[in-house]
Formats: sequence, C-alpha cells, structure tokens
Amino acid sequence: MTSAHHGSGDGRDELRNLARTLAREAGDFALTMRRAGVDVAAHKSSAVDIVTKADQATEQLIRERLHALRPSDGVLGEEGSSVSGTSGLTWVVDPIDGTVNYLYGIPAWGVSIAVVEGDPDPATWTALAGAVANPSTGDVFSAARGLGATCNERPLAVSTPTDLAMSLVATGFAYSSEVRAHQGEMMHTILPRVRDIRRFGACSLDLCALADGRVDGYFEQTLSPWDHAAGALIAREAGAIITGFPGETEGRTLLVGASPGIHEELLTLIIEAGAGQLPGL
Repeated sequence: MTSAHHGSGDGRDELRNLARTLAREAGDFALTMRRAGVDVAAHKSSAVDIVTKADQATEQLIRERLHALRPSDGVLGEEGSSVSGTSGLTWVVDPIDGTVNYLYGIPAWGVSIAVVEGDPDPATWTALAGAVANPSTGDVFSAARGLGATCNERPLAVSTPTDLAMSLVATGFAYSSEVRAHQGEMMHTILPRVRDIRRFGACSLDLCALADGRVDGYFEQTLSPWDHAAGALIAREAGAIITGFPGETEGRTLLVGASPGIHEELLTLIIEAGAGQLPGL
C-alpha cells in the first residue's frame, strides 16, 4: 500500500516495525521482572518498590535501544526526563501502563511506544507509528499512519454498533479520590444508557480493545500523553473516531474513542454526565 509521504513522515512502516520490536522486547523484560518480584515480595520486601524499579528499568532499556538505533530522535517517557532530538521525531513511551495491575499480578498491563512528528503534545503532534504489547497474553498491537492496524499481523477493525444502549464501553478512573468521587457520580448517568462498563486499568489496552472490537467505546479523563499516544493511533487506524470535548483533540481533559456509529452519542452522554465539571481540569 502506498500513500503520500512528507518530510520525515517517510518510513512509517519501518518505524512501526521498530516500535513493535521494542514493545515486545521491553514487555518480555518487564514480565521477567514481575515474576522475579513475586519471589522477592514473598521475602517481605516492598512489592511497590518492585514496580518502581521495573518501570524505571524497562524505560531505560527502551531509551538505550532508541539511542543506539535512532540517536537524533527525541524521547518523552513517563519515568525519565524528556530528551529533545534534532530529527523532528519524538518517541513517546509508557514502560508499564497499568502499574496497579502489574503490582497485583492482573494480566492487563502493557508497554506502549509511539513515534510522533512535531512537538510531543497531543494537541499538535502527528502520530506516525506505534505499538502496544501485552506480555501476559502475547498480543502485540501496532499501527502506522495511513497503513492500518494489526494484532500479531491480524488486521484490526472496530465494531459497528449504531445503538449506544447496546454498546459496551470501557473507562478508567483517576488516582485522586476527589476526582474518582466525581467519576463515580458520572456513572449514575452513564451506566443505565449503555450495555455495560468495563474497567481494565490500562488506557493503552483499552484503546487496543476498541481497535479490535472487544469494546465499542472508551473514554477517560486526566490521561498523560504516553498513556494514549500509541493506542489512539492503533484505534484510529482500525476505524475509530477519537476526540476530546467538541472541537478539541484528545488530551488530559478528555479522550473519547468509539466506533463512528456511536461516537457523537457517547460524547454527548459523557458531557451530560458532568465531564466538564471534573475537579482539577
């Protein structure tokens, strides 16, 4: 498949292959640390410290690989300082998305790696390629701009619901108890109007589930750029519509992703439920 190339947008397929390779390698590394951490935790060491070390060590592995292979690119990661590059491309990395699941041994955490063109800001960047690995299941989701999305080479496509009341919707909640209280109140309005809610605990995997038709919609607030950089591209390339509030791109204030048939209705419902009144936005 060919499409128009522009400047450093060339080589998107190669960028996707690199993102996929790194996500898989980093995921295997983090899974190995998790298995070792259970043994350490049994000796009364802090399991939380295991998570911190795993996050940092996994991101360091990704940074070292990127520095060796793409020395002129920038890196924006959750665990380390932002590194500016000279190429106009930045890798946006979440070494372990779903840290609480990782801590508890719930098999819903992932490694998310995306490469974007322009400033590493979701409002203005152009995502070129990305990958999300779920080491617990062996799934590696990936996409390149204009070239579609896959899971382990299988093409992805969103579901095609037209009725929000029959749609399964994923979401996530913030760490702040004040914000969670408001999000709980929002559910009072949302839950009766959808098929049901799923809360997996990892934004990147929620977006990949949307891409694969495992859920029909997904929304969350207070996200960071590395949470959704890869997943949003994968979902879009599978046919999802992803926005923030009306007229805005997705970002910290809101991300709503859904099949085209229900996106507008879902966004309207979320606003009706009080998304605009979330504390701290």
